[in-house]
Amino acid sequence: MSDRFPETRHSIVANLGSDDPAVRSPAFEVLVASYWKPIYKYLRLRWQLPHEQAEDLTQDFFADSLERQLLAAFDPAKARFRTFLRLCLDHLVTDEFHAARRLKRGGGAPVLSLDFTGACDEVTGVAAPGDDPDALFHREWIRAVFEAAVGALEAEYAAMGKSAAWRVFAAYDLDRVRDVAEPSYADVAARVGVPVTQVTNHLAAARRRLRVLVLERVRAVTSGEEEYREELRELFGGKPA
Repeated sequence: MSDRFPETRHSIVANLGSDDPAVRSPAFEVLVASYWKPIYKYLRLRWQLPHEQAEDLTQDFFADSLERQLLAAFDPAKARFRTFLRLCLDHLVTDEFHAARRLKRGGGAPVLSLDFTGACDEVTGVAAPGDDPDALFHREWIRAVFEAAVGALEAEYAAMGKSAAWRVFAAYDLDRVRDVAEPSYADVAARVGVPVTQVTNHLAAARRRLRVLVLERVRAVTSGEEEYREELRELFGGKPA
């Protein structure tokens, strides 16, 4: 399963229903990369399922998506794509025949290679009692979008030999996300071994590029311009640059 997203800003939602495997398969890869972890965590947190059952149902969900049993009913006029996916997921959980469905897909549908162990470790303490299901799913989706964008940024910087720039960004911005005390620019400069002025430049460039990577991911998994703008308003409180 590739983690690479398309270079264009076009949505892959329409491509998921294509009759052409060459069009449908890349779109399916983006769907899985964007949503497998939010789906797994939602099953654990909203439905209180044990790890093994949540893992099985995550695989079931994407097997159904690949076979277009779920996606054929999507209507962008009625709901956002992520809301549609969550409702389909809820239906899957309440389907008393899901055990038989797993047997049915066992002969042909692929089993996705996903880091469920890592996702399981992230579940503890994420949800609070009484969390709204849609808010929980949305929060985990946002987390997955930014996690993927940060990973892509790190890979880009490594490929370009910008290790110092990445370490500046990680030391200042990522450590703060992890509840580490905020360092000063001088502290970061001393740690990485660059002038303080470069800290400012590296941070500005990394933040700009990270925003672009986030926008690409949101664009890829929204059904159209209106939904794309709505998601961005919730993410950034405004419109994309």
